Amino acid sequence: MPKVILIGPPGAGKSSVAKSLAKLLGTNFADTDHIIESQQGRKISEIFVDEGEEYFRKVEGEVVRRALIDESGILSLGGGAILDPQTQSAISASAAPVIFLNVSISQAGPRVGFNKDRPLLLINPRQQWLSLMEKRRPIYEALADQIISTDNKKASEVAVEIAQYLERT
Repeated sequence: MPKVILIGPPGAGKSSVAKSLAKLLGTNFADTDHIIESQQGRKISEIFVDEGEEYFRKVEGEVVRRALIDESGILSLGGGAILDPQTQSAISASAAPVIFLNVSISQAGPRVGFNKDRPLLLINPRQQWLSLMEKRRPIYEALADQIISTDNKKASEVAVEIAQYLERT
């Protein structure tokens, strides 16, 4: 079981914060997007193009639910992993604290660059991101034990905030 689960939208800094937090706490980290790419032997954007979102979400759900059991350090989930009801239940059933890394579009935009490696953000990326957040924000908030804004912060600063939160709980 993970020590901490990080959730949030594209550009929130989940992967970077996971690395910093793992270093700070002296543990390992796993990123479910990286696990998927490794298992599938291709980038997520290629999976979306070749197989479609439905296939990707099925694989993602399986990977996330397995990682919630197998991983022992910091676990960073892909932005849309929380859309699957089975995954939501697995996250809720986990004893690990869930941290929603919140970010504004003004900060997320430059971080993700709204590039081709983000398949859901290809057409009208700013509007797509806002639409994603409108759908996902209530789920992120419902699953989260703590919400931390990453706006105008380095990953290491957010990691310190999370570590301080963990000490208090």
